[in-house]
Amino acid sequence: MVQAGWLAGRPARCPLRVRAALAALLVGVFSLGPVREAEAQRPLLVGASISRTGAYAELAPALQHGYRLCVKHANEKGGVMGRPLQLVIEDDRSEPATAARLYERFITQDRVDALLGPYSSPITEAVADVAEKHRMPLVASGAAATSIFKKGRRYVFMLVSPAEVYLEGLVDMAARRGLRTLALIHEDTLFPRAIAEGTVALARTRGLSVVAVEAYPRGTKDFSGPLMRIRDANPDVLGAGTYFDDAVAITRQLERVDLNPKMFAATVGSDFPKFYTELGRTAEFVYGNSQWEPDLVALLRAGGRIPVTRRYPGAREFVEAHRREFPGVAISYHTAQGYGGCQVFVEAVRRADSLDGPKVRDALLKMDLNTVFGPFKVDADGVQIAHKMLMFQWQDGKKVIVWPDELAPDKPRFPTPPWSQRP
Repeated sequence: MVQAGWLAGRPARCPLRVRAALAALLVGVFSLGPVREAEAQRPLLVGASISRTGAYAELAPALQHGYRLCVKHANEKGGVMGRPLQLVIEDDRSEPATAARLYERFITQDRVDALLGPYSSPITEAVADVAEKHRMPLVASGAAATSIFKKGRRYVFMLVSPAEVYLEGLVDMAARRGLRTLALIHEDTLFPRAIAEGTVALARTRGLSVVAVEAYPRGTKDFSGPLMRIRDANPDVLGAGTYFDDAVAITRQLERVDLNPKMFAATVGSDFPKFYTELGRTAEFVYGNSQWEPDLVALLRAGGRIPVTRRYPGAREFVEAHRREFPGVAISYHTAQGYGGCQVFVEAVRRADSLDGPKVRDALLKMDLNTVFGPFKVDADGVQIAHKMLMFQWQDGKKVIVWPDELAPDKPRFPTPPWSQRP
């Protein structure tokens, strides 16, 4: 009778404590929908560090551009699990220890829902242990050193082709042209060292003799000593495991010491337009490796390239969107890495229908996906096994894809003429 009387409009007969309890109940009932709706709309925070300053500052910001563009496109399609994505990005200053502290803070203080990888193998090596400790999957968009993934870690996944195959195209082209000897020069840090070790193994399987391997400390400016020792070995082919500054400096100093290999390739850094801007005609004939090139879009437009369409779906739209979003900013494979890594993360959460770390991990291990960046598939250790490297050559101020053959619209200009015979 008390409840019936109150509900009939006679609240005076209802004791105060009963009225309070019923009021609280009704507030909860009527507010339950909005609370759930608000929770569904709460941004899904994604933490990542980017080297805006320090040794990797020339290369890392492109990774962030890829992340930003992917997040924008994902949000335009409704976000993830009904929630908009929001990036939380900090400068790791190109320092592994700083990055590790940032990722710990992302997880324990900022309470991010997910992680994306930083730029470079040394920094990813540092943050991988943080992700592992908290059982949060990390799509390593900017790391290629296989050793990171061979330490029993279960929550880190390689996006790019491994460092050990960065110069596979150079070795293959050299062997098919009858070249016999190869030399290497590389920065003595995790990623370039892996490039050198992998290239030595590839060369031996293709019958090339390795006549010199020169390592130099990070921050080296003068390469005349190791380059003259390589000159004395007189290799047919020279490969350099580099970042941007040393790629430029080594290429410039080849002429100074009159080192004339028939083929010369520099790895990271040689793909940036700024490489040619700084070197001019000195960059002609130089080969470089790339994980992805915007020239693939031209192949898509040309038609008849079914493997390209299948491997890089959405590449044309990605390039056009980047041009609109970042006018005047050069696009590189690092940009596509960021976009592709974000795509993989979004698809893994969609397939898992959860942000639970082990569930997302399981989805990543089972995934066989083609992204803007190319194929993604990993082995049980999280090592990429599907993505294919490209090789280009600077020809008349343009990067021209020259390997693999099925994606190469042009042939390499071979052999590289001696410095004394160049115009």
